[in-house]
Amino acid sequence: MLRISVSALVIASVLATPTAASATAPPPRVPEVTGWGGAVSSVDPDASQIGVDVLRRGGNAVDAAVATAAALGVTDPFSAGIGGGGFLVHHDARTGRVSTLDGRETAPASATETLFVENGATIPFDQVVTSGLSVGVPGTPMTWQRALDRWGTLSLRQAIAPAEQLARRGVTVDATFAQQVTGNAARFADFPASRALFLPDGRPPVPGSRFRNPDLADTYRELGRRGVNALYRGDVGRDVVRTVRTPPVDPAATRVVRPGDLTTADLAAYTAPEREPSRTSYRGLDVYGVAPPSSGGTTVGEALNVLESADVARLDQTQYLHRFLEASRLSFADRNRWVGDPAFADVPVRELLSQRFADSRACLISAERALPGVVAPGDPRRPAPCAAGGAAAPTPYEGEHTTHLTTADRWGNVVAYTLTIEQEGGSGIVVPGRGFLLNNELTDFSFTPVTPGVPDPNLPGPGKRPRSSMAPTIVLDRGAAVLAVGSPGGASIITTVLQVLTGVLDRDLSLAEAVAAPRASQRNAANTQAEAAFLTAPQAEALRSLGHTFTSTAELGAATGVHRQRDGRWTAVAEPTRRGGGAARVVHPTS
Repeated sequence: MLRISVSALVIASVLATPTAASATAPPPRVPEVTGWGGAVSSVDPDASQIGVDVLRRGGNAVDAAVATAAALGVTDPFSAGIGGGGFLVHHDARTGRVSTLDGRETAPASATETLFVENGATIPFDQVVTSGLSVGVPGTPMTWQRALDRWGTLSLRQAIAPAEQLARRGVTVDATFAQQVTGNAARFADFPASRALFLPDGRPPVPGSRFRNPDLADTYRELGRRGVNALYRGDVGRDVVRTVRTPPVDPAATRVVRPGDLTTADLAAYTAPEREPSRTSYRGLDVYGVAPPSSGGTTVGEALNVLESADVARLDQTQYLHRFLEASRLSFADRNRWVGDPAFADVPVRELLSQRFADSRACLISAERALPGVVAPGDPRRPAPCAAGGAAAPTPYEGEHTTHLTTADRWGNVVAYTLTIEQEGGSGIVVPGRGFLLNNELTDFSFTPVTPGVPDPNLPGPGKRPRSSMAPTIVLDRGAAVLAVGSPGGASIITTVLQVLTGVLDRDLSLAEAVAAPRASQRNAANTQAEAAFLTAPQAEALRSLGHTFTSTAELGAATGVHRQRDGRWTAVAEPTRRGGGAARVVHPTS
């Protein structure tokens, strides 16, 4: 990608000055908009506005993605920020190449398979969540730097300058922000730095009030001036290590907060490698995602391959949903058995994504009856028709409060980027004086083997990356990006992305309709999670008659995406209501 020095400086100078509109009122939430010049979609209107302003002033999709992500660290600090990590997928319109960056957090070099075992017993999950023990090396700053170096036109300082200004200026607290503080109030209150930032008057902020984060603004400024080495080899990193190793707990707190063993050497050793994407063909299109250590690309890809054997477009709604749920169940069984960090496990990516293996699994699906409960995995290296072997591997819990953003530019470049600090509020620990929460991503490891006696590729290890379900996805038609989508939601990310893709590619839904549709999530469990609107739809009772059983959940995911129209315009789409609704933007709206 050609670098443009003069115009980049112009962009930076303009972005550093907030507009009058942004200084007086929050931008509106708009779930769908179509137009020219590029598109941005995220969960937050301030962040999406910053991203589209980058595009409007000449930046590309990567520049906009980093700027939007940095802004989400201000407006959605409970789901994203420089204390976490994620996966970025990039499509280069000039070359047609799809690439991915692995910004997943890593365990300390001292970590072993018994990281979460103490005195012979597994440490309770809630105690691991709020601790230094669950904090991995953050990958987000390195991801931003690598993406900008590889494909961007702005420097890191230029890209994060608008977010720095936003943190100083402040954002208007909405109902979702207030609820997230309320949900974490007990944890935040036990850490003076967290309490000072989110509970300054001893209680959560009220909707309509102003939230400012000058410490984060200063941290962004330091990252901009000194680069990411400020974290990986500098003062910011030393503050992170000190916080992890000696969690700053209020002396009056009764909470048990275990220290972690993160070191400055762990930070200095961190890399965000560029990896080959996962790829599968579906209905004549090429579907790209992220390969291990995320399970998103292989699990979405396998499920699509399972569905490839059926003419899903011609099925009635009940049979479509039945096959969607069964394909999800089977692909999760295989994911849980085979996917982990490829540096530590021999992950059969090519075999998991082979049509031969998918066909051997698809023949287990009956049109008349749902598969019973938790099913056993197949063997992708030795696929046999309708065969499954070994013990079933259920899906462990993963934190659901991630965030996803999607960008596209006027040249046709596209970015799908999912980032997280894991649990809502991460570890609950703000780094004193730095203004950001630390992740608790190491809880994505298996605490003990999921299935006793069966090798588990997702146990902790030194420098190891925990398995993820993040599934940023880009779809190409004859080398051109036509669709990109992703979602938060822990393990339900995979089923959300799969449902949106099949809605658009098989069921003739617009992207907005597919994103808004009621959702269900089958993850190789006895019961399928489903939203209330799904459970009240006519097909729910028909699915029950096939043997599906459901449990109700408030929401599944919060997708964002972009869709290229036949005339070249971009449609940006965000959630209309989930998580308070998202914000879609295009540079030059036409509808």
